[in-house]
Amino acid sequence: MLVGTLDAVRRYPVKSLRGEALDRVELAPDGIPGDRVAALVVRTGNARVGKTYRGKENDRLHLFNHAETAQGCARTRGVEVELRGGDRFFDDAPISLLVDRWLDELSGAVGYEVQWERFRPNLFVRASSEFAQTESELIGATMLLGTAVLRARSPIERCVTVTYHPSGDESDPRILRFLAQHRNTWMGVYCDVMQPGTVGVGDALTLQRKEAPLHGASAHTR
Repeated sequence: MLVGTLDAVRRYPVKSLRGEALDRVELAPDGIPGDRVAALVVRTGNARVGKTYRGKENDRLHLFNHAETAQGCARTRGVEVELRGGDRFFDDAPISLLVDRWLDELSGAVGYEVQWERFRPNLFVRASSEFAQTESELIGATMLLGTAVLRARSPIERCVTVTYHPSGDESDPRILRFLAQHRNTWMGVYCDVMQPGTVGVGDALTLQRKEAPLHGASAHTR
């Protein structure tokens, strides 16, 4: 079954900072090369000393391309952070996927087309006319995208960061409120890369088969 067409690919070199648009990429077993390979870690001034400094702690991080700028923004709030690399800073699975169909009810509730960028997926898909599955119904599904094979692991539980406007305009708390009241706070699915391969904008995402889920629902990935 055709799920839809890949409309955008994003990677986030530094966790919680602005993403990079890609037209084509080689998916590896650990996701998109260069995705979340660094993070800002709190040194002083915040309860998360030794842990990552995220959108939950600073509602402007997603606007910055460079770690130095984000560090300066943190400093204005009395927080000292350092850039650390040498690891992959995922909250859970290496790939996050969002289908536009899942945004429709939310957009209707708030009265405008909610920007998919708020949810920071690696892969954004425009649904085919026949696709109607929810996140929970897709869990355990094996999907073909380009020459890569993905398996949907769990729905993505969202937090306050989805209320932040992608361009820094006023935040909208109705978004998270709707997700909490009507969608178990879910939006999107985590995926594992079962077979590495090349994916690109315009590729079809097709459902191959459905199996038992790998894990239960998991936390957000910012």
